[in-house]
Amino acid sequence: MLPLFVAGVVSLLLTLCTAAASVPRKSPKVPNGFVTTRGTNFELDGKPFSFVGANSYWLPLLLTTDDVDRTFQTMQEAGVKVLRTWGFNAINATELPGAVQSGLTFYQVWNSSQWSLNDGPQGLQRLDNVISTAGKYGIKVILAFTNNWSGSDLYVNWIAGAGQPHDVFFTDPRIVASYQLYVKTIVERYKDSPNIFAWELMNEARCLSDTLPAGPSCVPGSNTLLNWYRQQSDFVRSLDPNHLITTGGEGQFYWKKAVEYWYNHTLVSDYNFNGEAGEDFDHDLLLPNIDFGTYHLYPQSWYSELDFPGSNWTVKGWGLEWIEDHIQAANKANKPLILEEFGVSGLANKTTIYPSWVQRALDTKHAIMPWQIGVLGLTEDGGNRIIKYADAINHGASPNDGNTFYINQTAVWNIFTRAAKSQNARSG
Repeated sequence: MLPLFVAGVVSLLLTLCTAAASVPRKSPKVPNGFVTTRGTNFELDGKPFSFVGANSYWLPLLLTTDDVDRTFQTMQEAGVKVLRTWGFNAINATELPGAVQSGLTFYQVWNSSQWSLNDGPQGLQRLDNVISTAGKYGIKVILAFTNNWSGSDLYVNWIAGAGQPHDVFFTDPRIVASYQLYVKTIVERYKDSPNIFAWELMNEARCLSDTLPAGPSCVPGSNTLLNWYRQQSDFVRSLDPNHLITTGGEGQFYWKKAVEYWYNHTLVSDYNFNGEAGEDFDHDLLLPNIDFGTYHLYPQSWYSELDFPGSNWTVKGWGLEWIEDHIQAANKANKPLILEEFGVSGLANKTTIYPSWVQRALDTKHAIMPWQIGVLGLTEDGGNRIIKYADAINHGASPNDGNTFYINQTAVWNIFTRAAKSQNARSG
């Protein structure tokens, strides 16, 4: 592992940030095999590129090249054209012995206010294999740089210290420098690869995380995330003029006219529309180096208090409205749109709800990426392996978080294979 000391690179990275403030722009002519945009459409080598994609955070965690190949083969046979996965996997130094012993994939090791890069066979070489294998199967990769849920809080806890709110991740110059150092490492490693579809700044950025609260500087109208999206997208563009860049956000809005609903005899301001999450989808999408919009869709968990038998609120209906809200925003910005994550639990719910959501996306010609594809027949450790926490391969099946669907769940699987055929027919 190569030690990278944050303190020694802060001035360099702040210089790069200053240079990025001049707003570098995407190259008007990119190499063959790189995805581009034209208005609200994606293109590949000048031809329409419509697709059904797949999410798989666990793919770089696999131990064997055979299982990586098996996963991509399953995706290819389902008609998947784009994979979204994590370009990050970080641990604390205290976890290092266990990680090495278990074979866990990790790219960063945190110790004090510095992290070390693992570019060895248990580190970035595994991500190298994922990226190269994707190309073998004609699949392109969206790579996220960090995660709002736990990953980014390593930066906060180690650099800013205990007691700081989550949103200092977006504003503390030391943290920004450390994040940019890691981003630079990843971008420079793959920036010449046509197997990359796009860079993603963060998975589901919010003012708060699952472990740290929001602070007083990240409130509706503060533009904390908007400014961070601008700064980081400009920084990535300064490193790579050819690949697409997106936020990776859930797509929350900041609408001045309140969206409210009744719950427990109280009128509640809707978190997805009032700016508390931190995003402002309408304006975030207008940033010059954000090339397309992403949004996620989980009404079953977001509004669990409204989802009960006899309620006049429905998961399906709310989802269709959420899709429509983002279609209107993307059309106004004249940029493409990906329904980048969506899921419900329960096989019956998937079978009855997904068709309407998928059809609406198809009718409006934007891409879909359900959360998440599952694969059967994995063989490492005899098909049974605890990866970390609740992540496990069980009797050859990839990790299942409740939203996962597998090929033997035919009714659900066929929803996406049919959609993929429709999208592929629209492509050049």
